[in-house]
Amino acid sequence: MGCIEAAIVPARDLYHQVVRRALQQDGWSITHDPYTLSVGGRNVFVDLGAERLLAASKGSDLIAVEIKAFSGPSELASLEQALGQYVLYRSLLRKIEPERRLVLAITQITYDTTFAEPIARPVLDELRLDLLTFDPGKERVVKWIHSTDTGN
Repeated sequence: MGCIEAAIVPARDLYHQVVRRALQQDGWSITHDPYTLSVGGRNVFVDLGAERLLAASKGSDLIAVEIKAFSGPSELASLEQALGQYVLYRSLLRKIEPERRLVLAITQITYDTTFAEPIARPVLDELRLDLLTFDPGKERVVKWIHSTDTGN
């Protein structure tokens, strides 16, 4: 007999409200907090869902944002966890709502250190991540890095 897990929303990341405000300052409307992906009676929770209206095409850009603080005892372990979640969430999102893009939100400092390390670059290039870097002190988006910008 299968077990269906109760819908327990995990604790919010350290930078949850910071990223929420940064996205809003960048012109995004928060549509989900959290964004729930339901498959086979199980739920996973991406931190935020957001939408931005595109004037030229009269459509909208849809994203799901997973926020990671990299505040654990090991940056490599934090990277492994973040990449695992990203791959799982992106795979599910492509089946459930393929027009919504998954974005991993990290501090600019984490990008400049952990993500620039030689051990991380080949994996990041292969996975073709969409990233958002932010400044937690200013609560602002610093940079959008799309998978097509990684060089592969």
